[in-house]
Amino acid sequence: MKTVQIGSHPIDVLFDEATIADRIQAIAHEIAQDDLPRLLVVPILKGSFIFAADLMRALHQTGLTPEVDFMMLASYREQTESSGTVDILRDIETDVRGRGVLIVDDILESGRTLAFAKDLMSARGAAAVKTCVLLDKPVRRSADIAADYVGFECPDRFVVGYGMDMAHAFRELPFVGVVTGG
Repeated sequence: MKTVQIGSHPIDVLFDEATIADRIQAIAHEIAQDDLPRLLVVPILKGSFIFAADLMRALHQTGLTPEVDFMMLASYREQTESSGTVDILRDIETDVRGRGVLIVDDILESGRTLAFAKDLMSARGAAAVKTCVLLDKPVRRSADIAADYVGFECPDRFVVGYGMDMAHAFRELPFVGVVTGG
């Protein structure tokens, strides 16, 4: 495993930039095959913004023309573990009735946030609701949900990079890693 130094923090790289890019292309092809009607991509901010942007470009390369709207949900705030409740900090503006909705999140851990968003889109009349996560950490699951599209299974470690942060730091890193000291 490669370790990089970011300031005073050594970070073990779990998934490098090229590996992530390759997996996103494969996920985009899986999504394209599902032929979701009038596809609306709904990234859950803030952690998924880099993943969602790369996924949108990959979806375009498959010939899809999805629209995008953003939702900001909070269950972590500045913690490293979920609080157990999900709050809507920013809701989508798009009417989802009759549409295929793809909810994109950075990591599926407890499952509360993704389950909440999926139930909300279904209740609002979406024709289909699919979920896509960069990382799946099944050992932390407390809600009964599995993502439809998964980038990688994640070890039971707190990860940063590729949009994911530790108290607002490390989102800009082009890889996913674990802070090991500093």
